[in-house]
Amino acid sequence: MTARIGVITFPGSLDDRDALRAVKLAGGEPVSLWHADADLRGVDAVILPGGFSYGDYLRCGAIARFAPAMASVVDAARGGLPVLGICNGFQVLCESHLLPGALRRNHHLHFRNRDQVLRIESTNTRWTSDYQQGEEILIPLKSGEGAYMADEKTLDALEAEGRVIARYVGENPNGSLRDIAGITNEAGNVVGLMPHPEHATEALTGPSTDGLGFFTSVIRAMVAA
Repeated sequence: MTARIGVITFPGSLDDRDALRAVKLAGGEPVSLWHADADLRGVDAVILPGGFSYGDYLRCGAIARFAPAMASVVDAARGGLPVLGICNGFQVLCESHLLPGALRRNHHLHFRNRDQVLRIESTNTRWTSDYQQGEEILIPLKSGEGAYMADEKTLDALEAEGRVIARYVGENPNGSLRDIAGITNEAGNVVGLMPHPEHATEALTGPSTDGLGFFTSVIRAMVAA
């Protein structure tokens, strides 16, 4: 069985082709999905890519949440479909209430583009099981509104339930509370991550191949199911 993983393209998506290539490199079958089409084409998992969906008007991800494809993603995710939101995709997941909290303007008010060290905090998700807890990885970060925010009660719950999947190591690049770079839902099938693992899958073009594990994790989980 080959896992079929869909990548949704919104108006303004920037990294959809990179995500499709990452799926292929990881051994999956990439499937292009369109924001205006509610049919998810029977995929085994979905990726919401980085970029500037709908030009980031209103709020980042606020318009994308109403796309026909997202209505299907929300229903499927609540039924267990693995979903990964990268950067703008993370923002869409929060706006869609599949993940708690919100992503706000970087605390220094500048767009931040750099290679970033992350520490994997949880491997109990469909998207992180190929890593080791405490493992440090290097992947690109590129965002202007990447600061993760939530109230103290939500943050404490995320910590207590092991739902912080990755933290920034070293200088916090954007002001995210508790250095949070990524989180998961209670079931572990929905993950949001601000940095870009799809840009760290080939030695020729990335700072490492450390990002490949997000894609091999879900493929391995699907094949084993």
